[in-house]
Amino acid sequence: MRIDIHHIRAFLAVADALQFNVAADRMHMTQPALSRIIKALEESVGAALLARTTRRVELTDAGRVFAEHCQLALAHIDQAVSLARRAEAGNVGHLRIAYMDFAINGALPALIEAFGKKFPSINIDLVHMPSTVQKQAMLDSTIDVGFMIGPFAAPGVQTRVFGREQMVALLPTAHPLTQKKTLKLTDLADERFVLGTPHSWEAFRHHFFSICHRAGFAPTIAQEASTSDGIIGLVAANTGVSVYPECIRNIQRSGLCIRPLTDRDTAIDMVVCWRGDTRNPSVNTFIGELKVAEARSRKEVAAHG
Repeated sequence: MRIDIHHIRAFLAVADALQFNVAADRMHMTQPALSRIIKALEESVGAALLARTTRRVELTDAGRVFAEHCQLALAHIDQAVSLARRAEAGNVGHLRIAYMDFAINGALPALIEAFGKKFPSINIDLVHMPSTVQKQAMLDSTIDVGFMIGPFAAPGVQTRVFGREQMVALLPTAHPLTQKKTLKLTDLADERFVLGTPHSWEAFRHHFFSICHRAGFAPTIAQEASTSDGIIGLVAANTGVSVYPECIRNIQRSGLCIRPLTDRDTAIDMVVCWRGDTRNPSVNTFIGELKVAEARSRKEVAAHG
């Protein structure tokens, strides 16, 4: 006989009640049917599990060991069923999320923290990745979710604007332009710029050169750095000036002065993207929580507006 869960539950019912009639009632079967199951189970195990007399039923030594491990096995099966159902609902699983500098310096950390508290059984791998690299990784399905500079349009990929950031000017604290409270991009036309490297900052450089072109000048690049920290450090060292999304205000750095740019067309969109055909339910759970957070943020802004 092949042992299955039904046989195990029947045996444990007898082991708990130590009475066949009581156990049969619990299992919603007749006492003879229950006796046949126990007998067949003992034959399959190859050991007597119950000692029967006309007055009582007792577990044998083999029966006690078998019952103990059967209870553990059922507990594991129940847990497996629960986890499978939660995984199907997207509440258990694994996410590989790619991000670029602007996202991690902005709203993404708070979103990840809140999501982790609500869904502790979903493991998240965060990987820093330039926007252009993210796009290919999304097409290759090597990441589940990406936070990048938009726009991004590709078959099977869904996107949503995660944030629209106004641009600000980054100046050394000793720079004469720090005397102004706000600046226009044209105020920086004759400056030497610190910019991200072409490999790591391709998407931002495209945006930067576009807004400079619309403002009527071609920027002079003095230095390049591969990270935000590098850009900020070079500006603070009076190597040049830069522009950056306003999320830079979340970074504290001495020697740096931030001034808003009043130009209306300098803002940059950051988008979150994911594959619409994903088989990972946790992706839909994450995007759902992101939408909830966005709606809550809009209500808070409206309340204070």
